[in-house]
Amino acid sequence: MDDTRETDPAEGDAGPNYLRAGYSIRSWLLTTDHKRIAILYLVSLTVMFLVGGAAAVLLRLELISSEASLVSGDGYNKLFTLHGVIMIFFFLVPSIPAVFGNFLIPMMVGARDMAFPRINLASWYLYMTGAILGIAIIVGGGVDTGWTFYTPYSSTYANTHVILAVAGVFIAGFSSIFTGLNIVATVYAMRAPGLGWGRLPLFVWSLLATSLIILLATPVLAITLALVAVERATGIGIFDPGLGGDPVLFQHLFWFYSHPAVYIMILPSLGVVSEIVACFARKRIYGYPFMAGASIAIAILGFFVWGHHMFVSGQSVYAGIVFSFLSFLVAVPSAVKVFNWIATLHRGQISFETPMLYAFGFIGLFVVGGLTGLFTATIAVNVHIHDTYFVVAHFHYIMVGGALMGYLGALHFWWPKIMGRLYPERLARWSAIFVFLGFNLTFFPQFLLGYQGMPRRYHVYPQEFELLNVFSSGGAIFLGLGYLLPAIYLTWSLKYGRAAGPNPWGATGLEWTTASPPPSENFARTPRVTEPVYNYTGERQS
Repeated sequence: MDDTRETDPAEGDAGPNYLRAGYSIRSWLLTTDHKRIAILYLVSLTVMFLVGGAAAVLLRLELISSEASLVSGDGYNKLFTLHGVIMIFFFLVPSIPAVFGNFLIPMMVGARDMAFPRINLASWYLYMTGAILGIAIIVGGGVDTGWTFYTPYSSTYANTHVILAVAGVFIAGFSSIFTGLNIVATVYAMRAPGLGWGRLPLFVWSLLATSLIILLATPVLAITLALVAVERATGIGIFDPGLGGDPVLFQHLFWFYSHPAVYIMILPSLGVVSEIVACFARKRIYGYPFMAGASIAIAILGFFVWGHHMFVSGQSVYAGIVFSFLSFLVAVPSAVKVFNWIATLHRGQISFETPMLYAFGFIGLFVVGGLTGLFTATIAVNVHIHDTYFVVAHFHYIMVGGALMGYLGALHFWWPKIMGRLYPERLARWSAIFVFLGFNLTFFPQFLLGYQGMPRRYHVYPQEFELLNVFSSGGAIFLGLGYLLPAIYLTWSLKYGRAAGPNPWGATGLEWTTASPPPSENFARTPRVTEPVYNYTGERQS
């Protein structure tokens, strides 16, 4: 999106950027600058990713052999619980909204900061409080319920730190609520003159839809986990049938949040890919109104499909049929996005920089994840593959192959804007290739394992499954290398990378009209938008 500024763009670059405004730790811990808060989130999320990733490495090392070789059964239960809790609640859910939403939304709409800067800082402190509790779980001996905290085991029988775990997730949930509130208020109330709804970047639309899900669904998870803690602490019968409770009620409440949470994790990546595809195809997004509407449709329909997680729980057959139909229906707006990306690429002037490689990888993995989701939405097939490695593979194709590929694409696309430095492009491309190949080698064999009937969450399994598990664990080595390389070369670029300039990709959008890194207040004067969104001319102009 091009814009006409009331002043020369260079005037907006005259003030100090947010990195140079102060170097003291105190200035960072008390900042209300949305860009600095985004950096705080980036550092914190990276640490939690490393913790969750370390647990995943231990899981795959254990599963190389069909016999217990590295950890005990209890230790394995604690490992996959730790991996799930950390990666979902402390990385995937907050990742793009907290980092790139915080950094970019004010600049994309022409504002100088978020609508509520102090609440924005408070959200990071809430996140850190929850994350510290998550780390305390490890120090205290772990929790073994799985990331779903299924009752009555979690509320009555587990002899691990369940209350500490649910407290950490509970607090982190309020961090997400604060972030979602800020994004909605900023987009609604602080758009620059001329920036109507039809000129918003699709990344903004995706985060707006994500924020609405966060605001409506997260309180349900919070009260559900609070009830687990109450039952565990007091013995009041809520979910435990031995106390007069209903464990299926827990599943309804938990999945009412946790399936929309899938779209909390994936919708931001859909917006990221739209920005990248338009930029590196040098074309306007095909069917922009449908792409924006698809984000809202995904957010709405996501609230009506939670029951497909419960086909074997004893719910009504008629309810199962309805949930199955709605689960097929929610695939339609996702398909709209894929088809429109392909139409945008058609006859585009495509260039294969690193962000575009991640976008291509995202599209391929997201399609596989979406198509296998139709299997899980089919009642008869779901009964066979429920709680097998087929579900594990499907989940990771969406969450890791989708959400994490989108996160890495966003990191490489906006890194020059965030830090003002370019990274080594050749090494970054190899990293993207390693991630894509390593991911498929890690998780595609798990579709075959699940089809053959290998249950999830088992650390000892029949020997006929061993070869596919060896392939899966071997692929994790390439995947880990793909994740490690960006940490190395992005850190290197902070000191040795070439200066990026305001717009190294020749992209449209208000964030590319200011300096890199941006000035503390983003713009010298409020910009005025006069051009359509994604007004590419086909030639790159840096």
